[in-house]
Amino acid sequence: MTGARIRAFGDTALLAEVPEDLSAAEALWVVIALRERLANSQPVGVADLVPAARTVLVRFASREVAPSLVRAWLEKNLGAALAAATPDALSRRASPDDTAVEIGIRYDGPDLDETAALLDIRPAQLISTHLAVTWTVAFTGFAPGFGYLVSEEWPFDVPRLASPRTRVPAGSVGLAGSFSGAYPRSTPGGWRLIGATSAPLFDPDAASPALLRPGMRVRFREVVDSSASGTPASHAVTAEQTDAGTRQLLRVDASGLLATIQDAGRRGAGSLGVSISGALDRTALRTANRLVGNAEDAAGLEITAGGFEAIALADVWIAVTGAWGELTIDGHGIDHGAAHLWRRGTHLRMGWFTAGVRAYLALRGGIESRHVLGSVATDTLAGLGPEPLRVDTVLCGGGLEVDDVPASDLAPWSPPSPDVVIRLMPGPRDDAFTPASRRALFEATWTVGAAADRVGMRLEGPRLERSDAGELPSEGMVPGAIQVPPSGSPTILLADGPVTGGYPVIATVLDADLDLLAQAGPGTTIHFRHAPQR
Repeated sequence: MTGARIRAFGDTALLAEVPEDLSAAEALWVVIALRERLANSQPVGVADLVPAARTVLVRFASREVAPSLVRAWLEKNLGAALAAATPDALSRRASPDDTAVEIGIRYDGPDLDETAALLDIRPAQLISTHLAVTWTVAFTGFAPGFGYLVSEEWPFDVPRLASPRTRVPAGSVGLAGSFSGAYPRSTPGGWRLIGATSAPLFDPDAASPALLRPGMRVRFREVVDSSASGTPASHAVTAEQTDAGTRQLLRVDASGLLATIQDAGRRGAGSLGVSISGALDRTALRTANRLVGNAEDAAGLEITAGGFEAIALADVWIAVTGAWGELTIDGHGIDHGAAHLWRRGTHLRMGWFTAGVRAYLALRGGIESRHVLGSVATDTLAGLGPEPLRVDTVLCGGGLEVDDVPASDLAPWSPPSPDVVIRLMPGPRDDAFTPASRRALFEATWTVGAAADRVGMRLEGPRLERSDAGELPSEGMVPGAIQVPPSGSPTILLADGPVTGGYPVIATVLDADLDLLAQAGPGTTIHFRHAPQR
């Protein structure tokens, strides 16, 4: 077997790829075997393992383990997994889990007729084939509860949309490549939608949160009653505000465009389809926490665009970092990047920001909220963690261990620039693009488009042409990955972005520069530069 390789994926991840001459079923066998070997020998500093159709993504913390050691460990285990994949072993590979799930579906998707036409069949034939085959959950990813379904009986290869939708309704059932799948909640997506289901695909409070787990058999059953295939109930987890040892700190009077609770994010949950999430501008949150004596990874508030107002329910030290705008307590201006005592009964106001996009409000002692998979971060794509703040939301906290409040000159701060320079490493699929496109990425002036949020930002600029127009099997993704769909318009994935994706990645933002993107809103200009070679 030939073609196995390890590709760099930015400066904090590696992508192990199985040989091209393996069939889809054989590749999955090797991926599963490799993932098990890696999980059983995982060194300190390796943060996550994300298996996919033909790859395993390994994410690591470069401050904790040398990238060269991670590569050597990955090469050793990839070689062992391939050595074990003899023709006899592949022919005796484990059969799918006997557990069977039946999913009701109403075939009324917006892409049903067009998809059938692309396949040169009638919609009724597409429906009957989708119902007739027995599917198997190959792997999970993209979003919590999103299972990639495959079947040796499925005869079609369905191209993804040229330009992905910014929002796909929850419960939508779609096709992409040789896969079928159902969206657990409303997310962006480029699959062709043929129907909808009301099946509870992901419940973070359940003993087994995901309805679909790798190896399960799945059958679809057609339903005609709209109540049987509508939008699943939300499973968003709300904050708990009455834990012992904490106190009420503030009440929200105006939440602005978006205000969420964020910490350092979720580590190690990628194989469940759960992204890292957490603060987009990690440096700003760490700095705000240090200013009030908190641990750097304590939870604070991420406030997007401004327009936030709250009243203090107790005396508490606070600090605001990140984006700039009018900042007052009871009408008196206070400084960014400095600790202030916010007295009970006084009113904090953040005006609409004039520089940057996201500000971070740290409160001494932290914010109390329910942990989901090790973090209190609000994941806007997956719906995990506390809901975004609303008027009259009361936040509690102050119970975490703290140090002394340091001198205010610890964190000199300046407004974020409207022009951003970002360093890039070649992406794992940069060889799928023309030389002209690879040059254009660095020579053009890019503008952040209107479609920009915690999930990702779409860029406006020249069209990036691919030299390889073939469909890419879904594979692991990282924050900072620059995906390019067939439309040629690149999108940079951010902290709430999907764990897996099927568009090729031309380049990856250096981990240290992700904080700069957190302050780049619509209209910001971006210039890309090559990261220095190590």
